[in-house]
Amino acid sequence: MSEVVFEETATMIAAGELQSFVPFGREHCRNHPNAFNLQLRELQPASELWSSDAAGLVGSLQEVSLHEREREYWQLRKGGAGIEQEDVDFEEELYTAGNVVVWSHGSGIQASSVYKAFTVDSLVQKAMWCDFALPKIEKDEEEVEHTVCIMQSNCINVHTVTGKDFISPLPFQVSDVWPSKFGLVLERKNTVSDSQLSLPCEPLPTVFSMMHPLDEIAPVVCKPTGSGVQYVSDTTMKIVFSCSEPSMMVTYDTLQGTHSVWALRQVTHDEKNTVLRCPSEPVGTPMGVVASSFLTSHLRNISRLDSPGGPGVTGHGVATVPSCAVGTSSPLHFSGLHGHQSRIMMSSPGFHSRVGSPSISNMAALSRAHSPGMAAPSFSGAARFNTSFHSPNPRAHVLGSSLNSTVNDTLLVPEMEPIIPDLCLEQLWSEPVSAGSQRELSSQASKVFLTSDFCGVQYLCLLVESHQQLRCVKYIESNEPCQCIFASVTAIPAKDAAPLENIDAMLVLEACGSLVLYTGTTRISKVFVSGLLGPTFIFSNHASHLTLGRVDHVSTPANAGSRHLQILDEAAMPSPVSGLRRPHIKHDDASFMDDCSFQHVTPHISALRDPVCNRVSLELGNGTMLRISIPEIATSELVRKCLGAIRFILPKETAMKVLVKWYNIYNAPGGPSTHAEWSMFVTCFMTLLGYNTERLGWTRNLQFEVPLSPVIAAKKARPSDGGSDEDWEYLLGSHYHRQINSQPAFTRAEPVSSPSSPSPKLDSSALLFPHIPALFYVLHLIYQELLLDELQRASASSLLCLLQQLARDLQLDSYVDLYWRDYPSLIRCFSESCLIDLGQNYKMNCPVFLREDPPCVFRWLSSCLRGEEVPPFPYLPNICQRTKLLILSYALYISGDKQATSTHMSKYLVKLSAGHKFVNEPHYRRQSSVHVKFPSESLAEQLVVWLASEDFTIKDLESVPFGVALPIREAIYSCREQPCSDWSEEVCLLIGRQDLTKQAHKMTLIKSKNSVGSGLSLDPPASTEADGEEDGMSDIIHEVTGLIWSQDLRVQEVRRLLQSSRPVRVSVIQLPEVSDHEYIEEKENKLLQLCQRTMALSVGRGLFTLFSYHPVPTEPLPVPKLNLTGRAPPRNAMVDLNSGNIDVPPNMTSWPSFHNGVAAGLKIAPASQVDSAWIAYNKPKSPELANEYAGFLMALGLNGHLTKLATLNIHDYLTKGHEMTSIGLLLGVSAAKLGTMDMSVTRLLSIHIPALLPPTSTELDVPHNVQVAAVIGIGLVYQGTGHRHNAEVLLSEIGRPPGPEMEYCTDRESYSLAAGLALGMVCLGHGSNLIGMTDLNVPEQLYQYMVGGHRRAQVGANRERHKSPSYQIKEGDTINVDVTCPGATLALAMIYLKTNNRSIADWLKPPDTWFLLDFIKPEFLLLRTLARCIIMWDEILPNTDWVKSNIPQIMKGTLPSEDINMETMSQAQDYITAGACMALGLRFAGSANSDAFDCLYEYARTFMKHIMTFSATNAVQTGFYNLQTGLSMVLLAMSMVMAGTGNLKVLQLCRFFHKRTGGEMNYGFHMAHHMALGLLFLGGGRYSLSTSNSAIAALLCALYPHFPAHSTDNRYHLQALRHLAVLAAEPRLLVPVDVDSLKPCYALLEVTYKESKWYDETTVELMAPTMLPELHLLKRVKVKGPRYWELSVDLSKETQHLKSILSRDGVLYVKLRAGQLPYKDDPQGWKSLLASTVNHRHSGAGAFKPEAISTLTSDPVLVSFAQLFCNNSEEMKNREETLVLFSAMLYECVTQECPEMLPTYIAIEQAVGALRQGDLPQTFSLWQLRLVVELWDSRVMKGFESRHAALLTSEFLPVMKNMVDVILDKWLKDNGSVLKCYMNGESFPKDIQCVALACFLIYRSIPYLKNTRSQLEGCSSMGELISCGRELGIPFRDLLRLAPLLLNSTAAGSALFAV
Repeated sequence: MSEVVFEETATMIAAGELQSFVPFGREHCRNHPNAFNLQLRELQPASELWSSDAAGLVGSLQEVSLHEREREYWQLRKGGAGIEQEDVDFEEELYTAGNVVVWSHGSGIQASSVYKAFTVDSLVQKAMWCDFALPKIEKDEEEVEHTVCIMQSNCINVHTVTGKDFISPLPFQVSDVWPSKFGLVLERKNTVSDSQLSLPCEPLPTVFSMMHPLDEIAPVVCKPTGSGVQYVSDTTMKIVFSCSEPSMMVTYDTLQGTHSVWALRQVTHDEKNTVLRCPSEPVGTPMGVVASSFLTSHLRNISRLDSPGGPGVTGHGVATVPSCAVGTSSPLHFSGLHGHQSRIMMSSPGFHSRVGSPSISNMAALSRAHSPGMAAPSFSGAARFNTSFHSPNPRAHVLGSSLNSTVNDTLLVPEMEPIIPDLCLEQLWSEPVSAGSQRELSSQASKVFLTSDFCGVQYLCLLVESHQQLRCVKYIESNEPCQCIFASVTAIPAKDAAPLENIDAMLVLEACGSLVLYTGTTRISKVFVSGLLGPTFIFSNHASHLTLGRVDHVSTPANAGSRHLQILDEAAMPSPVSGLRRPHIKHDDASFMDDCSFQHVTPHISALRDPVCNRVSLELGNGTMLRISIPEIATSELVRKCLGAIRFILPKETAMKVLVKWYNIYNAPGGPSTHAEWSMFVTCFMTLLGYNTERLGWTRNLQFEVPLSPVIAAKKARPSDGGSDEDWEYLLGSHYHRQINSQPAFTRAEPVSSPSSPSPKLDSSALLFPHIPALFYVLHLIYQELLLDELQRASASSLLCLLQQLARDLQLDSYVDLYWRDYPSLIRCFSESCLIDLGQNYKMNCPVFLREDPPCVFRWLSSCLRGEEVPPFPYLPNICQRTKLLILSYALYISGDKQATSTHMSKYLVKLSAGHKFVNEPHYRRQSSVHVKFPSESLAEQLVVWLASEDFTIKDLESVPFGVALPIREAIYSCREQPCSDWSEEVCLLIGRQDLTKQAHKMTLIKSKNSVGSGLSLDPPASTEADGEEDGMSDIIHEVTGLIWSQDLRVQEVRRLLQSSRPVRVSVIQLPEVSDHEYIEEKENKLLQLCQRTMALSVGRGLFTLFSYHPVPTEPLPVPKLNLTGRAPPRNAMVDLNSGNIDVPPNMTSWPSFHNGVAAGLKIAPASQVDSAWIAYNKPKSPELANEYAGFLMALGLNGHLTKLATLNIHDYLTKGHEMTSIGLLLGVSAAKLGTMDMSVTRLLSIHIPALLPPTSTELDVPHNVQVAAVIGIGLVYQGTGHRHNAEVLLSEIGRPPGPEMEYCTDRESYSLAAGLALGMVCLGHGSNLIGMTDLNVPEQLYQYMVGGHRRAQVGANRERHKSPSYQIKEGDTINVDVTCPGATLALAMIYLKTNNRSIADWLKPPDTWFLLDFIKPEFLLLRTLARCIIMWDEILPNTDWVKSNIPQIMKGTLPSEDINMETMSQAQDYITAGACMALGLRFAGSANSDAFDCLYEYARTFMKHIMTFSATNAVQTGFYNLQTGLSMVLLAMSMVMAGTGNLKVLQLCRFFHKRTGGEMNYGFHMAHHMALGLLFLGGGRYSLSTSNSAIAALLCALYPHFPAHSTDNRYHLQALRHLAVLAAEPRLLVPVDVDSLKPCYALLEVTYKESKWYDETTVELMAPTMLPELHLLKRVKVKGPRYWELSVDLSKETQHLKSILSRDGVLYVKLRAGQLPYKDDPQGWKSLLASTVNHRHSGAGAFKPEAISTLTSDPVLVSFAQLFCNNSEEMKNREETLVLFSAMLYECVTQECPEMLPTYIAIEQAVGALRQGDLPQTFSLWQLRLVVELWDSRVMKGFESRHAALLTSEFLPVMKNMVDVILDKWLKDNGSVLKCYMNGESFPKDIQCVALACFLIYRSIPYLKNTRSQLEGCSSMGELISCGRELGIPFRDLLRLAPLLLNSTAAGSALFAV
């Protein structure tokens, strides 16, 4: 019997979908005017070249010379890599012809289309796909770049999918190139000149790698077995195959004729060192110095070269071939050389002479195992690759002539640094070398591929055409990366072969021309291709004799039928498969084949190519190609699962036989329809088990789909199967038809065999007979798996028929009972059983895991819900995934075991192992009552996160039965209320929070122009005024600002105040005595005053519009004009400054236009798409706009885009020598590289700072302002790094003396200040921890700069520069404090920022005597106070007392009698106050702290009073300028505190100062006031200021309290630095956006502050959109209900999530809850009163009208449900009760916001209804009801809290539960005897309702009682019964219902009704 089963020779399968194949690229090239095409036309003008007729095409191609033909080739692969597509099975083709490469893709359902086409300059040598790995710095994972590489003769073009193009020149001629896991591997062409050249030295490497197109090409090293690491320099080694997964290469040794397999991996550190070791002795230098004598050289070779390098030239006159280093040659080539000595001696010079003549025998003696020594070739630079290989080398003749002389000088190439190798080839396996003459025959494999068989064994296959054999090498991947263990080799005779990866098989073309399918090395069958055969059949008379004489021997399995036999001659069809139904007839197919005479009529198959998935091309003898597909092993999910289980549990060989047998039966020619697949499987499987399927009624019926048994009735027929007349004819002629005719018709339930006939026996010699128990068990587990999927229920019932048969025959009654309970009506129809011969029992392996008690997954879940101990449930890894998922979910969520999904998995699940035993038998002891209680939320959260990580989705949940799914739904529901903010998108989708999903999804999207987020089109409205566009402020998003400031038009007001693009109004009244000419002058003077203001506006505008615009890459950035004209009323006459009537300062507008450019550039958001080309594209044509462009460049640096500007362009801009451009560029680049210590930027800056250049360098003429910018640049690039050298240089630069001539004499203050600020930035916040700077005495030196004293001698490099004193300024040898003090003060402040270092702070105290006070400039007091306060950061308090505490005691007390300078006193007091206010502003920057604001506002009013009442004495003494400076500083401090909030009081002050233009209101004050305005509305209200160290440093630079007097004033402070305030800005606006409407909306936030030393943990409520406080101060931010779904962002874990939200315009998606209206429509919450009345949990649903559904939800599914099922429509008229019920359900779901529960409610209701009417076909729904009830009970037991968390909260469930109880109790009352019969194991009458009994048993948790009934029967008292019941696991409540039956006592009856 068994030999029939495994009979491949006689079988044949049919291939599907035959199509002719023409590469798409050829079609495309037909229309492509490329050179190849034209050449073809010249060669063959007459014929129609590119005709669609394949034969014509081939004909024309054949006439082309062979050389031309070879230039067309293509390759195919499975689509998907590199192209983002839906999950479609498509193919990609890479076609090459001439110099064109076409990449196309198409699939069976979609025509091919060109994806990319490339045309290169020269002939394409090879084109291929290759993936390059880009190492990621932040993450560990690598990013892969998918590319196409096109090799030409001199370069490789690499084109990436993302659109990058690279051209890598080749430094040598390449013979071939291979894609690998790490990039490209190149083989160097071995040229003649090269071999001569390298005679005296070691061979050059032949294999190189290129890890990335931009990387250098590096040599590859190899590590042969038993040998050290060396370069691959063996010219006889050819690569024949490469593969990336696993990473390996196959090479062929042309000398020995063997193949080797190598693992390709990255080189290790040690291997690099070994290869790159330097030569140690002169004898063995790589340059090949001649050895002292032949002997030493010879010995060196034998001793395996201990020193690296070391080829000695064997110079003895006649020696034509010098002995080359053994070390460099591969060890693979030494064996077998002995016999071929003469052949080698005559080898051509092109052969890389590997053996020297004198020592050949010694070399041959070196065995393979010997490890040749290491050689270190040091090729480098041009000499690395032997200079030019293309030109004849001048050294060649020298080598030939003077080999025996000393080495010629020309040989000594200068030593260069070697290239470090990247990759290493490690030898894994090598073919054994065959001895003797056979070796000559072995040739290179023409094809190498990897394949695996049905059981997952992997093979490497080598097709050796010369031997016509396919060598399959079995290999196993080991645990180590890149390592594979190779095992046996099997040779299969083959002419060609191709792998079919989708079906784990390969197609082999045999020498006779027939196609055979193999899986691994197992032959499956021949492949029949309809309409095409290898050699054609012409039937001889033997064939016709067969047709007549052996008809019933050749019936095919399902429906191929005898009708084919008549047309055998025409179709030339070979023999069909021997019959499935008659396995005992052995029909020999081979003889039939051999007896046919062959003639080549149709073309035969000559080759196989382009395998993709299960498709392959057949190349025919006439050149045409056909594409066929080989069928899969199974299409139905059920059969796949069963095959998987069979493969898992059986030994490999047995499994292989079964799978091959099944494959042949399933895919026989004219194979089955899809829905016959299961029937075929059952028949095949049972036959293999030893059943005679003819003798079993149900299996006999199965084959023909005649619905005679309920199993087939239960299966749904699939619509795909359309019948035809032929099917009927076939059925009439079938064996079955005759058999049916010969016996009387039988009835449905009767067994077919008559009762008298004996039960059929099983054939114990069958293949699977020994494995019946194990196979039964795994199929039972699959059955349990199918029960957990609603969509697989039909499959479960099909599988049940098979299982019940096996269970009966194995006499496993408990299993039969389990199946009967599941499908009572179905199982009753089966009563046949087959005998298993007891004598044969020993043959059967009964596995340990087959238990008496059947595993039932529902029972396990039910026990878990009741809190009982549960044994681990068995499962099949990778097959029963859902079982595993649900059991672990219950263990985690219901049992509360947090480790269930990780370490405790074995407590709940036990893996079946194929070794027929449990992996380990775990001891399961779990206390049900004692386990630790975790808060349920955390369990729910853990469950949801774990499910999402296992790829479980809502869709999967819908197919889980409703009872099983309920706990998971409950967990999801509880998580939906309060989800974590940082959950992944998958988790958010699972819990149904679209707001969070969208939030998570936003992480990956790039914003579109002008939008808050993708999908949000928050375009700023078009401005109403015609020229409104030009003011540069139209990009503020009004939808957001309208929500923040909804009550007034403050944003429009700010726009009006800051616009500088329209003429100003110049209103001057002409007095009678003023002449017209004077009047014009007066107007122009007035305009000049107004222009001071206009010119200062841009700085504020830049802050106001910060990061609000996304530029379009094709348009230049719109820059508003700086309009300095005016209009005079009443006639609106133009007033212009250029009329010549008044003097206008020269260059007045140069800095203002710079600021205008910065303001325009700062609009660009950091997330925009900006590249180098766009930056250059914005360069203006006219030179007068150059300053604006300079500002634009600086702005790009501040928003981080300048890093994209190419170095070339930066160089270009700097060489122009335009001062402003240099300033903008240097500051921009430095700001973009903030704190990175970038070397290239450092070099750039150093050129502009004389102090950083070497003392001997040429003095460059760098403008002073550029030097200042460069110094600040150094501070920015090295911010916070504490870089010693820069700190030292900057420290000395603070006190740089004026040089001779005119150097360093003007504007020294700004340079000294810049050096101080830069020093402060470099050592920012380091305090006394300045590593390695103690010898510099930084603080002491700065103190000296601050208070004065003797100048120290210059040290270091710049000593020479300052030898001669200045000819301009006499300073003497003391420090000029006026120059150095500001820089030194701020440097100290920044170095000790926030360190609270009191000793340093005391240095900065104002003097406490009048005498000393007189010596200090009041301005410096402001700086000192500011510095002292920010050092003592934690002592700053937001109240006036603290501010006053900074004023020295002597000013507060009574004034002494002696003469005091009142002016000094009042100025000092005002400046100290201003300094303290400034510090207060910095301390509370961006916090909107009301105390700080009130305090500052009070001081602002005080200053205002003084200015307004200027005649008052102290005001006059202070001076207007000083008061105005103080007021400006207080105003700026207020703006810092209120940054981004748009506070009205501050806006009023700013507007007041905007109007004041006359008198002493100069350019600088206007700049200060408008900067204050800009900070107040920073970024249009989206940004605020940070108080990080870096931000404070930026603010100190930007808000330095000395503002310019006029627009060209840079004496004290460089104006460009005012813009650095941007570096302190951070996005902190949170904008709630409704996820449904995608519109910004209001939402209530609850913000919790962390505890600090000033306040306890505090919670405040804010209405968003709102500005959040600094994130490091916060613990949690939460969206509060009841309007919106709650959402909490926990900042104590990490702030990155919230930061990313804020950086994307702060969009926080929120979701409105049911029945709620947004705050905008319903501010007080009164309108949704309807919702609130019905929203209480327990209010009746009676008030609910289905029409009102739309107010509660917008879910279209619920709305349509309400219309269809809850309205009094025609259909629903007679079903009033159902209608009310449905309305109540809908109401419940909507108000509780769990619409997904609606199907569960309906399912429960239907199950109860069906039970009541008694028409349940199976008991499945009762299991679900039982699980629901048990979950509810467990919640009730735990008390009210957990019950509140339950989903089914209404009265619905108790009502349903009660109905079920009533129905079952009634049944028990009427049918007690039936239950008795069952419990006694008696057979019960035919007509009884077995379904109701099964329902009762399941719902009442009564176990299988056959073995235990005696215990229950024997109970006499209630107590005994209870204890018995507990042992059996029957719940107490259900036991009470059985009590009357078991005890027959009235007592028990009364107990029952007490329940």
